[in-house]
Amino acid sequence: MIRPWAALQWVTMALVYRALCTAAQYSSDLCNWRGSGLTHESHRRDVEQVYLRCSQGSLEWLYPTGAIIVNLRPNTEPTSANMAGLHACVKPQRHSQGSHLYLERTGDLRLLMAESEQPQGKIRCFSLANGALFVEAVHQADISRRITAFQYELVSSKGPGAHLYPHLQPGFVTCEPCSDEEILLAVCTSDFAGSGTFEAVLSIGDEHSQAELTLSRLFRQKNRMFVSGGAKVRRWTGRVSIPTKCGLPHRRDEYLFTGSVHFGEAWLGCAPRYKDFLRLYGRARSTGTNPCQVDVD
Repeated sequence: MIRPWAALQWVTMALVYRALCTAAQYSSDLCNWRGSGLTHESHRRDVEQVYLRCSQGSLEWLYPTGAIIVNLRPNTEPTSANMAGLHACVKPQRHSQGSHLYLERTGDLRLLMAESEQPQGKIRCFSLANGALFVEAVHQADISRRITAFQYELVSSKGPGAHLYPHLQPGFVTCEPCSDEEILLAVCTSDFAGSGTFEAVLSIGDEHSQAELTLSRLFRQKNRMFVSGGAKVRRWTGRVSIPTKCGLPHRRDEYLFTGSVHFGEAWLGCAPRYKDFLRLYGRARSTGTNPCQVDVD
């Protein structure tokens, strides 16, 4: 059972504990954390501080007891510019259990994900400006075989095409086309960018659908999301997720496809018609305002 009043007691203790933390507990290149509640099982009121400074990583808490506060930050100097619009997204493993996840800020708690929700593997995001991740162990007489485990990513809501990633602001996905500036930036900075066509709709869900793409040009990609058909074929195929409410573009047209990769899945971002992108890129190149060079020939 979720007991917010009990969690508030943890927070009060955590604020005191936070003031006593030393610099030796901080690691600037730590992406993943693995710990065990057995290290302080006799002190079940303990609250442990965890500092992670990577764009993505994982946490695994064996035999959870007490609580931990997970402080997520990018591996850059924290400034108002690079923190603005930055969100942390958490995806629990299917076997995750033993804890409730809260968002904590100056003693206030908001439930982010209950223990019963975690086996569904759904993604939850929150703004880093709204606090830290507070993980409270569920009181159990027997803590054996209980593991709280999740992956995390830091995602900017300010990037081109970010408005199409539905987990950042659930229920507020906008299907508006990207601006000219966003398109030019997307082809240079997205996790993948290329031109091609929609081939087939693979699945349609309530929140997002999945489609198959075939690319005739591949400008950039991350994690090999698109597989080559061979040096002589010059075709790449891959799958992308798209918010269902936005619909799918016409299959016969050629598009510039850009997007991001989250938790191993490709999400479509800015996707104008390729002929429109060529006109836009041509104007930008002639005036010297293109943010990068793209081989469109």
